[in-house]
Amino acid sequence: MTTKRLSTLIGALLTLAVLVLVVAGIPRTGDSPSLATSPAHTSAAATAAPAASAGVSASAKSSGGPAAARPTGTGVANPSRLPEVKASELPAEARQVLVLIARGGPYPYGRDNITFGNFERVLPQKPSGYYREFTVPTPGESDRGARRIIAGDAGEKYYTADHYSSFSFIAEGK
Repeated sequence: MTTKRLSTLIGALLTLAVLVLVVAGIPRTGDSPSLATSPAHTSAAATAAPAASAGVSASAKSSGGPAAARPTGTGVANPSRLPEVKASELPAEARQVLVLIARGGPYPYGRDNITFGNFERVLPQKPSGYYREFTVPTPGESDRGARRIIAGDAGEKYYTADHYSSFSFIAEGK
């Protein structure tokens, strides 16, 4: 294949990929994602407990993958000695991410819902793969920023504003 033909083919594929992302509503890298994509995602909705809070998310059930057994419950007791923060006291962006986690996505960043290794050993020690990490968008940042929510398999969640240096247990439903 000639270089010109290959360049044309790559250009067409990139255009198609961008079109798919736009239609799917997924932000491009570097964009500041808007997690509130419908009127249902108001700040009141972001702090409310989801209706399916006692079960496993529908997407986790249907995926059959490693997330299939991950509970989406709220009101989990603090299993750590870390300070607590009420979910209602978190930044609005963090409350929106809690709603996405409860729903099982979709997540705006490709690095969301990946295994968090707990290499800093600040969180309670658990087997590899126990914790998942989610980006909390930071207004004004051109990248993912430092804020994250870490979720454990038992439903506990932790917030860090300083990229894993410190954590607070999230007291959901409060």
